[in-house]
Amino acid sequence: MTSNRQYDKVRRLNELVEIVGKARQGGMKIVFTNGCFDLIHAGHVKYLQEARALGDMLIVAVNSDNSVRRLKPQRPIVPQAERAFVLSGLAAVDFVFIFDEDTPLEAITALRPDVLVKGGDWKKEAIVGSAIVPEVYSLPYLDGMSTTAIINRILETYN
Repeated sequence: MTSNRQYDKVRRLNELVEIVGKARQGGMKIVFTNGCFDLIHAGHVKYLQEARALGDMLIVAVNSDNSVRRLKPQRPIVPQAERAFVLSGLAAVDFVFIFDEDTPLEAITALRPDVLVKGGDWKKEAIVGSAIVPEVYSLPYLDGMSTTAIINRILETYN
């Protein structure tokens, strides 16, 4: 059975603006990351734990199904509501929201996080929002862990 707490973690951006404002008044450091999170794996979990350790609250912006389709052909495999739900079940994640744009710049501008985090394939200067967020990190990947690698292993096994 799922607790109400997990459902409470999936919010709309306008709700998070209010939540972040109150958290910031309480002296909390807000961390923001985003991604497709199509097939959540150990690399994602490690990455989110490391991101959370950089502050007091971790907000994860998840690309909508339409946004993923524009970025990655033949994806997503897992629908947006399920991806958000799985992320909300992780202890490292405080809040999740789904965004439909190609980049999270609108959300970053609205939330004004203290820390912005992306995976190791991003150079800090190229991370969307890096010009307006004080701390920006590109965290290393867990070797061999990627959604594409998992998809390829499945295809090799069952073809």
